Amino acid sequence: MKFYSQCLLGIVLLVIPLQYVQAVTPLTAQELISHCKAFPDQAESIDGQYCIRYIQGFIDGAVATDTRVLLNVESEQDRKETYTERAHRTRSARDRAAVYAEFCLGDPVPLREVVQKVVTDLNQRKYTEEGVEAGTAVYASLRKNYPCKNPAKEK
Repeated sequence: MKFYSQCLLGIVLLVIPLQYVQAVTPLTAQELISHCKAFPDQAESIDGQYCIRYIQGFIDGAVATDTRVLLNVESEQDRKETYTERAHRTRSARDRAAVYAEFCLGDPVPLREVVQKVVTDLNQRKYTEEGVEAGTAVYASLRKNYPCKNPAKEK
């Protein structure tokens, strides 16, 4: 009987914290716009930094996840490659993954320039509607302002 009461107590202790766990509510474009009003005039303010860091975090997250997904897909394929081939494939994954993200920052672009373009797009009327997620608006801006060059189209 003692074993069952200990198991029940363990289950109760595990379940109680779960009732307080909630899903993360995505930031809306309107909320991001309210922070980005401080940019560029007050970029060092709390709101200005929030705006900059959100956009930078979005870019970093997109690059990291796209690269990881690409490498996972490639590793699932039955490949027989040398260590050198694998190293080259892994190192070039970031550039190749950017094509799937549909935006390419290419050579280092100043963060201030990227943020300015995104903020300009955020201030367009279509993003001031309720319910548009900030990530959706930032992604659309990056795709518009930093499209990947398609070598096949350039020929």
